[in-house]
Amino acid sequence: MKVKTKRKPPEIVIRDSKPVAVILDIGEYQEILERLEDVEDLRTLQEMRKKPLHFRKLNEFLKEYNASV
Repeated sequence: MKVKTKRKPPEIVIRDSKPVAVILDIGEYQEILERLEDVEDLRTLQEMRKKPLHFRKLNEFLKEYNASV
């Protein structure tokens, strides 16, 4: 179980009276990247599920990929 630590609020960098960047805690940034990767994986899975399934015998698969058992 993850222990929640108190996070620092993001810092917003302002240039010419407009926000141009955000400074995040590295842990929070890594968590955002992981969540984004999960979303991309789910989209890929959804696209794969739209395609029809194609089954073949194990021997045929092994011949195609030159795998040895």
